[in-house]
Amino acid sequence: MDLPGQGPSPGRERTRRMAFTGVDGAVRRSREFSRDVLRSWHWLPAADDEQSAVTEDVLLMVSELVTNACLHAPGGPRELRLHWDGARLRVEVTDASPVPPRLRPAAEPGRPGGHGLRVVDRLAGAWGCVPEEGGKQVWLEVPSPLDHHVRRPGVHPGKR
Repeated sequence: MDLPGQGPSPGRERTRRMAFTGVDGAVRRSREFSRDVLRSWHWLPAADDEQSAVTEDVLLMVSELVTNACLHAPGGPRELRLHWDGARLRVEVTDASPVPPRLRPAAEPGRPGGHGLRVVDRLAGAWGCVPEEGGKQVWLEVPSPLDHHVRRPGVHPGKR
């Protein structure tokens, strides 16, 4: 059994999937789905400001990846996957376009559009794109914010 503030037991990686049925409401549905999944994995309610910030960053990045699929892929996103192994969260969004995303040159501040991948690039620990079934999978990874809440014998708060 997983305890609040801890990841899955070793060997108990978790994956949750959501299939899309078009672009209408896709971003909202992806955020709600992701929030529900993170709640079930005890990322929410957040134990502190750091955990809250990481969780909100994940929700923002999910929105950005799904928005890009809605704007640039025929039919929009196919599937959203969240995979957590206790140490890191991997978010994957698949779509039918084989064209990989690319960072645009820095856009003018305050001008709409073109900032989504820059947000992902700055907030994610890593991100990328791989071909998948006639399209692509755009992924990002973030370290779990939960590991600093687990007390280890002989380790004092603030020291690792």
